[in-house]
Amino acid sequence: MYRILGVDPGSNCTGYGLVTGNGDSVSYVSSGTIAPSRSQSRYERLREIYAGIERVIRELEPTHFAIEDVFYSKNPRSTLVLGEARGAAILAATLAGIPVFEYSAREVKQSVTGNGAADKSQVSYMLAKLLGLSPTPKRMDETDAIAIAICHAFKRRDWEGA
Repeated sequence: MYRILGVDPGSNCTGYGLVTGNGDSVSYVSSGTIAPSRSQSRYERLREIYAGIERVIRELEPTHFAIEDVFYSKNPRSTLVLGEARGAAILAATLAGIPVFEYSAREVKQSVTGNGAADKSQVSYMLAKLLGLSPTPKRMDETDAIAIAICHAFKRRDWEGA
């Protein structure tokens, strides 16, 4: 049995989603967001992201940690800030001894919808179908995190021949 924590990092809002499975069966467990106050400094937001992911790991006890790979923006500052949020989340996972796996946005969309260029509504629709989610989470950060976890579940099956 595996428990995959998917994380969609962001400095303003970091989404997380946990799925569990055994063989080909994957089930939704929980999801949410960590949303530091915009009035906090960049460093305080990073601390809150780290502490939030650390708390989620303690509560949900994942066996795998999957996160969206670096996304390059036209704005170098945005890329840097996103990288810092990723680093805070990855640090929480590695200090907890959980293996970390990274997937590009295109790879996640391909795994969930069969189309690497799918839009967010298509991803949300497929998650609802795959996991029986009704309703789907309102926040895209949550939906994206669940999709990242599902992507890892599908990739894991390929590796282990499940």
